[in-house]
Amino acid sequence: MARLETIVEGAYVHVLNRGVKKTSIYRQKSDLWRLLFNLFYLNSKKIPDNWNRVLDREDQLRNFVWPKEWGKKVPLVSVLAYTIMPNHFHLILKEINKGGISQFMHKFSMGYSKFVNTKYKETGSLFQGPFKSVVVKSDNQLRYLATYVMVKNPFELYPKGGMEGAMKNFDEAWRWAIDYPFCSLVDYAGGRDYSVVLDKDLLGEIFVKPKVFKDFARDCILGRKLGVGEQDWE
Repeated sequence: MARLETIVEGAYVHVLNRGVKKTSIYRQKSDLWRLLFNLFYLNSKKIPDNWNRVLDREDQLRNFVWPKEWGKKVPLVSVLAYTIMPNHFHLILKEINKGGISQFMHKFSMGYSKFVNTKYKETGSLFQGPFKSVVVKSDNQLRYLATYVMVKNPFELYPKGGMEGAMKNFDEAWRWAIDYPFCSLVDYAGGRDYSVVLDKDLLGEIFVKPKVFKDFARDCILGRKLGVGEQDWE
């Protein structure tokens, strides 16, 4: 799918993609961990070709360690938020280098596809085509988008009835979503003091305290005010 909007430096962008024919993008939970690792390790202008083997051998991969011998990590983009779902993913990125989002998404998606194909001895594309991107137009849109990405999506996986169950038991669903490992909600809900993956940037200023984000998310979810985000799939 073509991306018609021009992404300029400083732009905040909703980036998303899903599995081919809406199928699952993982076989084992460890596969999703690899996609999360890619958010950190591949967000750099320079990284050794054998980065994963080096870290696996030294048992450093899961600790998000950036070895000193690799030099300073120079990010391609700022990652403000993410949620990885069973058959798709959502990212909120900031363009900090010209063409940085395109470069990063190529490395992020192709790296994961190569990993899965090698692991399961398969070939072919894992995702349904080029990633889709939607440029955020205002701070207010960014507020709603953050809730859509980090709350509405994991709430759909809530084990006690999905979204409908989450609406009836918001506080319990909120606690469950904080523990969902493939979502950055924990970083905005006060459950983690520091994340090497994220640069909260403007979202950290908008949601300056965990309660501010939770109250806004509650109003959005219970008031069904999440039109932003859904149309991005059309």
